Amino acid sequence: QVQLVESGGGLVQAGGSLRLSCAASGRTFSSYAMGWFRQAPGKEREFVARHMWSGIIYYVDYADSVRGRFTISRDYAKNTASLQMNSLKPEDTAIYYCAAGRSGADFTSPNEYDYWGQGTQVTVSS
Repeated sequence: QVQLVESGGGLVQAGGSLRLSCAASGRTFSSYAMGWFRQAPGKEREFVARHMWSGIIYYVDYADSVRGRFTISRDYAKNTASLQMNSLKPEDTAIYYCAAGRSGADFTSPNEYDYWGQGTQVTVSS
């Protein structure tokens, strides 16, 4: 099993930066795809970014709304996954969730993940 512990949420001004971290347990961390999702009040959980191994190379993908501003990364030595968020906008305000999954296609759907962090609040003021 994989256990995820998130940190790094907070309040920032528009245009600022924030780095979210997700610490994962287990020696099989490298075999899981890692993703970040967010959920704003009154909205469903939406895909933000993911990092996966295709069997040949690593692939990353981002939602159009964050591409160019957010960067997902993984540190296998530390068993962590991070989301660097730059040029933050008020519409980025949401609860952000880290997730890990082993079975999936493109890993852009919440249903493709097996484990979830507790969520961390990100609030961006205008």
